[in-house]
Amino acid sequence: MALKISRRQMAAAVAPGFVRAAQAEHPNLLLILSDDHAAEFLGANGNPVIRTPNLDRFASQGMRCTRMFTAAPQCVPSRAAFLTGRSPVAVRMGRFTAPLPPDVRTFAEPLREAGYFTGVCRRMYHLDGAAGGRVSGPIYRKHGLQTFRRRLDYVDISGPGQTEARVNEFLDRKPAGKPFFLWVNFNDPHYPWDRDAIPQPHDRSRLPIPRYLPDLPGVREDLGRYYDEIARMDGEFQSVLDILERRGLAENTLVLFLGDNGFPFPHGKGTLYDPGLNVPCLARWPGRIWPGSVSDTLLSGEDPGPTFLEAAGLPAPREMSGRSFLPLLRGQAHNARQHVFAARLTHGSRPFKEGTTTHTFDLSRAVRSSRYKLIYNCTPHMKYSPVDSYTERSWLEMTDEHYWGRLDPALDRAYYGARPVLELYDLESDPAELNNLAGRPELRAIERQLLEALQEKMILDWDFLPLPLNE
Repeated sequence: MALKISRRQMAAAVAPGFVRAAQAEHPNLLLILSDDHAAEFLGANGNPVIRTPNLDRFASQGMRCTRMFTAAPQCVPSRAAFLTGRSPVAVRMGRFTAPLPPDVRTFAEPLREAGYFTGVCRRMYHLDGAAGGRVSGPIYRKHGLQTFRRRLDYVDISGPGQTEARVNEFLDRKPAGKPFFLWVNFNDPHYPWDRDAIPQPHDRSRLPIPRYLPDLPGVREDLGRYYDEIARMDGEFQSVLDILERRGLAENTLVLFLGDNGFPFPHGKGTLYDPGLNVPCLARWPGRIWPGSVSDTLLSGEDPGPTFLEAAGLPAPREMSGRSFLPLLRGQAHNARQHVFAARLTHGSRPFKEGTTTHTFDLSRAVRSSRYKLIYNCTPHMKYSPVDSYTERSWLEMTDEHYWGRLDPALDRAYYGARPVLELYDLESDPAELNNLAGRPELRAIERQLLEALQEKMILDWDFLPLPLNE
């Protein structure tokens, strides 16, 4: 397990003797995203069962950030924040099938203008919308709404098994002497969970069951399938690092590994609880980041863009609300966040109709400090069901236990009770976020402080939801 390194130790480490070459050339930049990967499902983060040897070794070579929270608990709005350095609300990505507006720039564009060769490859990157419909397709073409082939030098959408070929193709096309930025997307461990190329499944009986899930056979089986896909992704991740090594690029490449959002189980993806937002965050840059360092500083999904720009020696555009955490990675003074924010928006492409539940449509906002979280639900009347896995054995068995009155009362309230407009959690005493403290007199000041912070964020982002304070 990596040890925490003090800021003084890290500052000493990044003295000229540690930085092996002041490297006049710009660093290469590599962003790798796993899909639906919550932070607790990583060996380096303390999971005793999951097999992630390559990611664990990578964590030991750089910094592991334990408190990275995506800006949304779903693929499209979360990735919009990663690429723009702004909230998905601010960049108008509230509809799941929307394309990134042409007037909204990604951080890859100033990199390209500064001489970087830029690209994205592998799994669907989700930011060019859905132009395949009989109605939407002609509209997209009429207005030129799919823009990523104009924004980047290389754009690829390939299925599993194509990672090495696509990364090598991108690097082969890169002009000699140019630095690069590449965004690599994996399918795993996104639902549906398959059993292909899983030679050694995890032992279901040994899996630790999170407090926010009941210990049922279906929960263990579905969790096991999820664990197995993470193990497969771990090998795909290493294949990308191996390409850097073979090409002599590893030493001058800042690699950032993240999950795009949390895992698709109850209390996870599609919710503003930590399992839906807290994702793995690992960074390696040989000679610049102290190996084996760990940080519990609050980080937002809006922050990777400004971080990459600073690493390239470029300023972040004024419209970016994200903050660079490059100084944190390098052991220097860092303007740490006091709060991170997240937005729950629509999910999937289904139209709204009678019977629609939260796996498709829900609107809420959250603000989190190091200890407390406040969730503001604007559609509390919507019936809850988990994103993606609502037809799987885990949820069906939970619902059956609820029907027969056998479910843990705390879980019964969380998934089958009436949802409140405000939820407040003390994450030190209640990390599973099951005991709502909103309205408690002894926490009135904390609740007020979080509401004011959330209101400021919503105003600055031109949020379309009603503000939580009518003052």
